[in-house]
Amino acid sequence: MRILLARHGETPWNAEGRYQGQVDIPLSEVGLAQARALGARLAGVPIARAVASPLVRARRTAELALGEARAGLLQLDPDLREIGHGDWEGLLASEIAARDPERLAAWRQAPDTVQMPGPGGESLRQVQERAWPALARACAGLGADDLLLVVAHDAVNRVLLARVLGIPLARLWSFRQAPTTLNLLEGPHVEALDVVRLNDSTHHTDLFGEAVHRAL
Repeated sequence: MRILLARHGETPWNAEGRYQGQVDIPLSEVGLAQARALGARLAGVPIARAVASPLVRARRTAELALGEARAGLLQLDPDLREIGHGDWEGLLASEIAARDPERLAAWRQAPDTVQMPGPGGESLRQVQERAWPALARACAGLGADDLLLVVAHDAVNRVLLARVLGIPLARLWSFRQAPTTLNLLEGPHVEALDVVRLNDSTHHTDLFGEAVHRAL
């Protein structure tokens, strides 16, 4: 079984450095181009199943990655939605630093200790507890040679990869997830996966290019 775990393309909020969770922000023109580049890269790849977050930035990325001929493969799972940022939604890091400096410092230094403030705010553990079963559902019944495409979000991808890698959520910022990046996972079942490729975005960024999470 192989899994291509992708992140959605860039949105206007990503470009501006705003915290973006479950507010349904669409792709920017740059993000659309990134998703089309991902589609071109995957055009000849035999995908057996595709699952995405229902948020429009992830759903549209998945649609463009699959192309019209494979559009019928796509399923949506709400448990793949991005972390709920609560009161931080839509704010710049500078605005959060003025309003909630201690929590922001903890988010950057010890993210596993943070519960996002306000209605809908989540912790990374809560995200992992819903996203991992969603990945397991998506993998159910796949054969040894089948390929699954999953299109989700920054924090979702990170908590899934952390579990596969066996690293604590405190180390979440020790790797990156660029827009429309690909992570390749392989294994006999969801509880025995290896990370074969991590944060591969060569379809739109040069080898030494940079994809910075300005909000973090």
